[in-house]
Amino acid sequence: MAKILIVDDDVTITELMKALVLMDGHEPTIVNDSLLAMETARLTNPDLITLDLMMPGLNGFELCELLRSDPAFVKTPIIIISAKDDTFSRERAFAAGARDYLIKPFDVDEFLERIKFFVTM
Repeated sequence: MAKILIVDDDVTITELMKALVLMDGHEPTIVNDSLLAMETARLTNPDLITLDLMMPGLNGFELCELLRSDPAFVKTPIIIISAKDDTFSRERAFAAGARDYLIKPFDVDEFLERIKFFVTM
């Protein structure tokens, strides 16, 4: 069972992702305020992190860079899950340290496959 940190300001999305992760046998932690994400990550030490890009406070790019600057999360897989479907956003996300990028609305099976891929590495 992997610990998954889900960061998104949309409560509906985080509840859906939480339910999917739970059904797949993992332990989700939800953060709906990006400013609390680093503290929560330090407390939970997740095996994988999902980030939205468009959030108030710290956006997903900034949060990804912040996580990567912390030695505790240098190798933690980060999956960006965003409605932004453009080349610039993808390139910027990978440059910030993301390992994968999914577009909202995402396919449930693809979401779970990506999680399975990264937590079994």
